[in-house]
Amino acid sequence: MINYYNEIEHLIKRKEVNKRARALRDNTETIQTYWEIGKLIVEAQGGKSRAKYGNELIKKWSLTLTKLYGKGYNTSNLKRYRQFFLIFPKGAPLEHQLSWTHYKTVLAIKDENERNYYLNLCISNNLSKNKLIAQIKSKAYERLLDPPSKIELLTNNDNTPYNLKEHLKNPIIIKLSKEDKILKESDLQLKILSELQDFFFELGEGFTFVGSEYKIKYGSKYYYIDLLLFNFNLNAFVVVELKTRELKKEDKAQIEFYMHLIDTTLKKSFHYPTIGLIVSKYQNRYIVSFVSSSSIIPITYKLVHN
Repeated sequence: MINYYNEIEHLIKRKEVNKRARALRDNTETIQTYWEIGKLIVEAQGGKSRAKYGNELIKKWSLTLTKLYGKGYNTSNLKRYRQFFLIFPKGAPLEHQLSWTHYKTVLAIKDENERNYYLNLCISNNLSKNKLIAQIKSKAYERLLDPPSKIELLTNNDNTPYNLKEHLKNPIIIKLSKEDKILKESDLQLKILSELQDFFFELGEGFTFVGSEYKIKYGSKYYYIDLLLFNFNLNAFVVVELKTRELKKEDKAQIEFYMHLIDTTLKKSFHYPTIGLIVSKYQNRYIVSFVSSSSIIPITYKLVHN
């Protein structure tokens, strides 16, 4: 007997899979076409050194192409295609995860490291164009605490070791609404929990949430960790302690104790040692202190109202 529902579901599934495959092919073809158009424009204008002086040729061609194929080939877009080729002269690597809108958004960024940083954010986190623009507006690259000297575009075969310090920002930004008031540690905790994705972006990449007020038993006592995270790039747990006062000497000892608890109760043999982050207050700012191998790196925390 025919199961009509299963037959219908099979047809829909096949349609959706084919639709996604076509969208991927269309995106790849679009990017490749725009790159090749840019290449031909540069060649027609006499090469890379003379390309920026050939705008009259672009204006002439855009008039005809716009009449034939629409505003996608107007003067501004033809200049973008030329810039696209000039920035990526080897067509490399035109990642399938990235759309033309991603590339178009970063074309105005002159610094190669900065440009690659934002494109890598899109590749690693599947950022939309609007999310990408938000990261650029927040000056995420400029706030990197310890940026690498050379940032290459990510590829599927990228095996570069992840360095948390190269992804930490200074200052880290927490966005507040007009109604938000941070008076005690639980207020700060709730605000971070309500905006976890933004918080993770500020810390770097690879973070995932394990729990809040995470309960650990040690001996006959229970201890509560404000936030427990895991970073799969580092293969390590991350203990986060929140303070609404200035950092004290005993805070480092406290979080190192919590790190020890996680290492002895939760960490597996294939995990790396636990990392600690302390969020504390300094004057009108919050500080994130990074604790690893008995070292603390202070990072300013900035509260910004929307």
